[in-house]
Amino acid sequence: MTSLTAITPSVLDPVALAHLVEAAGHGAVCTFVGVVRDHHAGRQVTHLVYEAYEPLALKALDRILIECADTWPTARVAIHHRTGPLAIGEASVVIAAGSPHRAEAFAATRYSIERLKQIVPIWKHEFFDGGTEWVEGATADPDDAGARAEAMRRACA
Repeated sequence: MTSLTAITPSVLDPVALAHLVEAAGHGAVCTFVGVVRDHHAGRQVTHLVYEAYEPLALKALDRILIECADTWPTARVAIHHRTGPLAIGEASVVIAAGSPHRAEAFAATRYSIERLKQIVPIWKHEFFDGGTEWVEGATADPDDAGARAEAMRRACA
């Protein structure tokens, strides 16, 4: 994939995403890989299934890239998220940020995952020993300044 944002059933490649944000003037590339863990809320998770409303999810991911560019204009960010069934240990989301300095790359990466959790319409169906449960997805209004401020606080803490 060569797009900076993607919602895909394909396996995610953190190295390929990192290459998308590299530039000659960048001294830092930071990647975040979210993986499926084997437990949640005291239960043993067997696998997950992610669903997304792709047109709106891509619009929200593009918005996050614009917000990052407004805050860290020298950074370049990419975000890819999986859909469909995922096994324990598989990557569900990969975020990469390249910038001239590490502080911006770390902050843009952290901000991106916080905002993704807030505004991107992706839903997680957890399967565990003895049952299943839908985990609530994004609930913040993308225009909610308080939610954006909270994402910024977490990113720059």
